Amino acid sequence: MLFAALKAFQQLFTPGFRAVLFKSLGLTIGLFVLIWLGVQTLFQAFTILPYEWLNTTIAVIAGLGMIAGMVFLIGPVTALFAGLFLDRIAEQVEARHYPNDPQGVEPPFSQSLGVAVRFAILLVFVNLFVLFIALIPGINVAAYLAGNGYLLGREYFQLAGMRHLPPHDVKALREAYSGRVLMSGMLIAFFAAIPFVNLLVPLFATSFMVHVFKSTLRSATR
Repeated sequence: MLFAALKAFQQLFTPGFRAVLFKSLGLTIGLFVLIWLGVQTLFQAFTILPYEWLNTTIAVIAGLGMIAGMVFLIGPVTALFAGLFLDRIAEQVEARHYPNDPQGVEPPFSQSLGVAVRFAILLVFVNLFVLFIALIPGINVAAYLAGNGYLLGREYFQLAGMRHLPPHDVKALREAYSGRVLMSGMLIAFFAAIPFVNLLVPLFATSFMVHVFKSTLRSATR
């Protein structure tokens, strides 16, 4: 597993990966700019108080709240856009490290969109759980890693596997090697909990799980 993670990190900043990251960040920043301008326009149009200082105070508080919200959402929103390109990431990993294996099949756009939305929602729940742990003492970090490791491991393993096997076969393989998939997912969850590092999670996790899937499939066919 650690060897797979190392190979994923080594490929993380190659041109193809960087292109997906920059596209995702560009779309995310563009969306946030549009939201910021829209909220500011609505705020100025509907907030008319008798005291200028009160208008200014509310505007500052609203601005800080929007910044906090954007920091919280930048990971999930980037994952949403990155999810549209994750199959290209898997294809690059397979071409570089497994050129002699059968080539994976690119899923239809509707399936890629569904994967993107699912991953974005997953990261929202991951980040909410991180906040929950930070605010309430005594919550075991292991619960976060186990719960979100299971979810992230399952989804990214399914993404890597469905390029080569029918969904029910991927599920059977994942269940047969559930411990390996869980540990891999916990490693992804660890990085997903780090602000701004989580921007790289979709790319790293996809690359990482391609390696995990390949090694798992080989173990199952021996």
